Amino acid sequence: MTVRAKICGVDSAAAVAAALAGGASHLGFVFYPPSPRALSPAKAAALAAPIAGAAVRVGLFVDPDDATIAAVLADVPLDLLQLHGSEPPARLTALKARFGRPVMKAIKIGAATDVDLANAYLETADWLLFDARPPAQMKGALPGGNAVSFDWRWLAGRRWPLPWMLSGGLHAGNVGEAVRLSGAAMVDVSSGVEDAPGRKSPAKVSEFLRVVAALQS
Repeated sequence: MTVRAKICGVDSAAAVAAALAGGASHLGFVFYPPSPRALSPAKAAALAAPIAGAAVRVGLFVDPDDATIAAVLADVPLDLLQLHGSEPPARLTALKARFGRPVMKAIKIGAATDVDLANAYLETADWLLFDARPPAQMKGALPGGNAVSFDWRWLAGRRWPLPWMLSGGLHAGNVGEAVRLSGAAMVDVSSGVEDAPGRKSPAKVSEFLRVVAALQS
């Protein structure tokens, strides 16, 4: 099976163009103000315009209230909501009912047993995303995009009735090994294709997607 890729935290027209040219299946926009990748709805709307029909437009939120999501959707035609906070299963159900969008839930992994946290969301999520839980001593840690990985072997052989993505510390140099060890059919990258936090590198986006295109899960 060909591996697909999501480029998260796109921040410029050049990054969007590189992602689309490289065959990214999903592009993510961050709506979490503490993140250096956060965008205003207006800027995200301009970047999302050329993506329509070419890739899935994903909005990343962290424990959002309804008003926050409504304000974004008023400007940005998102196809998928990504929840990267501590949202319980019931919150996913409520958001899907109100906004009519599928939802992806990020599961933060710091130990092998954390993988089982996904089980609580199997009836409510449409996608799962497995990301690294930042170390407790990490200063300024964000809910995601910390360039931190976990032991990919913890996912090996696991099966869920939902599609899922692997995230956390991926870049062109390690994504092949990550796919081989985890069995992921989809990968998500943010910091691994940046020149600095919040500054996507079109060249690194292109290289990451070139490597991913050659992989088989």
